Amino acid sequence: MKMSDRKKKILQIVVDEYINTAVPVSSKSITEKHLTGVSSATVRNELASLEELGYLTQFHTSGGRVPSPQAYRFYIEELMQKGNLSEKDLDYIEQAFSDKSHDVEHLIKSVSSVISELTDYTSVAITPHADEETIRNLSLLPCGDGNALLVIMTSERILRDSFIEIPENMNDEDLEKASKMIGGLFAGKALAEVRETEEQILSDFGQYRQVMSEVIEALKSYTRPRDEDILLTGPEKIFNHPEYEDIENVKNFLTVISSKDRLADIIEGEDDEIQINVKIGSSGDKDVPDDCSVVTATYSAGGKNLGTYGVIGPIRMDYPKVITVLENVGKALESLVNGKNKDKKDNSGNERKGK
Repeated sequence: MKMSDRKKKILQIVVDEYINTAVPVSSKSITEKHLTGVSSATVRNELASLEELGYLTQFHTSGGRVPSPQAYRFYIEELMQKGNLSEKDLDYIEQAFSDKSHDVEHLIKSVSSVISELTDYTSVAITPHADEETIRNLSLLPCGDGNALLVIMTSERILRDSFIEIPENMNDEDLEKASKMIGGLFAGKALAEVRETEEQILSDFGQYRQVMSEVIEALKSYTRPRDEDILLTGPEKIFNHPEYEDIENVKNFLTVISSKDRLADIIEGEDDEIQINVKIGSSGDKDVPDDCSVVTATYSAGGKNLGTYGVIGPIRMDYPKVITVLENVGKALESLVNGKNKDKKDNSGNERKGK
């Protein structure tokens, strides 16, 4: 059935009002605050019709209406008007990221905190899995006292905090040879492949076996269980919303956030572009609890997967605010990462001109 413009307007009013107040919306409040030129009887008839269509429900026959999951879905797809963040919020995003601008790994992890703070909901994030990172370059630098600094450049970051022991009789020239051999062996491999090929690599390595063994142990330390890629920020924020005065709703919420595997199933994105995805409980999204909604965005910039981030909260979620925050955070990340890549290219070009 095609919905009339008046029905759409009334449905939009009900959803907006209920999001803002958590109070069932009556025909009287609609005519007094929004549709002053329409009679209360007309609005009542439209509300009753929307209820028959499955968009509204009524807790009590004499009370107002509340949106159904179907109504929220229609609202998001057809009726919602996205807002703009305040200058204060935009400044907060810029400041939060500028503090981490030289460390992409920590920058990515800070996104969850920014989203939770601005939306007032629990934020969940899945960062790119370390095992999938590709080793671009690996080198050993002499440090004296029988140690060398292992520097690893991957597709995502630079790792340089591992010191390894080297044989006492190994001089700087030998270390440089070992470094080139080991670097050539691992270049282009994913971190996950280190564990899989460890035995074969060690058996084929001769005089530098001890050094190779130390390097492999260091590489293995950078891989981590999948659940360590999942970040949860602000779980206590659920208590800021009236839905969670109900103990059963709290139990359902805690059951979800206590299982990182389940969170991953709910949150993980399906592609590498900025894309807003909304899952609403009770409306066919089986992974999401009946009384919850999840809104996520998958970010990438400069060919780099920056992770999937989102919020989990009540179905009566402030969707316009949440989606606006996710979009603005994505733009800020893209601008920052692409800006850093441009700076690297400019610097590289300047160096070539200088030569």
